[in-house]
Amino acid sequence: MESIYLDHAATSPMHPDVIATMADIMQNYYGNPSSIHHLGRSASQKLEEAREIIAKTLDVKPHEIIFNSGGTEGDNTAILETAFSRQEQGKHLITTAIEHPAVLNTMAYLEDKGFEVTYLSVDEKGHISLDELQTALREDTILVSIMYGNNEIGNLMPIKEIGEMLKDHPAYFHTDAVQAYGNQTIRPHEMGIDLLSTSAHKINGPRGVGFLYKSDDIRLPSLLLGGEQEEKRRAGTENLAGICGFAKAAELLTPEEREKRAKEYKTFSNTVLQGLEDAGIAYQVNGDLENKLPHVLNLRLEGIMNDLLLMKLDLKGIAISTGSACTAGNIDPSHVLEAMYGKNAPEVKQSIRISFGYGNTQDEVQRFTDELVAAAKQLRK
Repeated sequence: MESIYLDHAATSPMHPDVIATMADIMQNYYGNPSSIHHLGRSASQKLEEAREIIAKTLDVKPHEIIFNSGGTEGDNTAILETAFSRQEQGKHLITTAIEHPAVLNTMAYLEDKGFEVTYLSVDEKGHISLDELQTALREDTILVSIMYGNNEIGNLMPIKEIGEMLKDHPAYFHTDAVQAYGNQTIRPHEMGIDLLSTSAHKINGPRGVGFLYKSDDIRLPSLLLGGEQEEKRRAGTENLAGICGFAKAAELLTPEEREKRAKEYKTFSNTVLQGLEDAGIAYQVNGDLENKLPHVLNLRLEGIMNDLLLMKLDLKGIAISTGSACTAGNIDPSHVLEAMYGKNAPEVKQSIRISFGYGNTQDEVQRFTDELVAAAKQLRK
């Protein structure tokens, strides 16, 4: 039985070119980038080449890229270090109720430390209200942290509008762009973004590496204490192979490739939705189908429990999910769907997340759709 992987929002398979790049680095550039001998200097050169490649994808200065272990570290660094370094200016932070756990759990930690956090609500489409954000802003607000695109329903947030709103406010603006980086055109300087976190494994790069963009216009202490790597901004010997693999993955996602994939994923989504309609399976799309990340499709199949549906599809070699992989391994309900519909709403236990990516084909999506319809009909009986 051939597997079908439709959980790319959780993690994505590494591109062969990324693997080849990393193998070359591990074999030929094994020096420590901080060492002054020739092997260290050659490793350092590769590190800076990767930084330049990454910086170009955002149209920022290479110096503004800080390599780290991924999105969770980036979120923690941006939020914690902003809070602790700016608490004399204020102790109020703003985020949304549908953020990734790396943001929400960090905010909860700060609340225990005496900070005040405002969680913006969302409507049934997963949209925040800019009016609510404007009302929530205070003189003592030191950070606004709002994700670029939601990892469960795919909604894109009004990042440019928020950046404009904060232009004359002293609060720093952080966005978790883990799901959006690589498929959206992101320009932090133009959009008023001060801090932006990413992770390589969402774009066919390796696990355990990412970067934090930090605008030169703001000050931010290092989260980790130790050596002077990353210009004293992130201690610890750099994961050179992972960083170079990340740069290769980013380099492969040219504007043309991104556009090609977006069109392909829209076709995939339409195939699934049309298949359900043709079979008479009652469903609803969670989130905004017209303003979303192209690879994420979140659906409620009415009357069908998502855990049973996942098990049936898994037995057929098909991998999808019910939400964030960072809350998987348990059966806790989706906090995103709870924020949208309410804690006891049927959508919470009847929804699945399908996420497309590199390597998926139309034949695979059609087979998945057929199996989804068959499983839904069987469970409905």
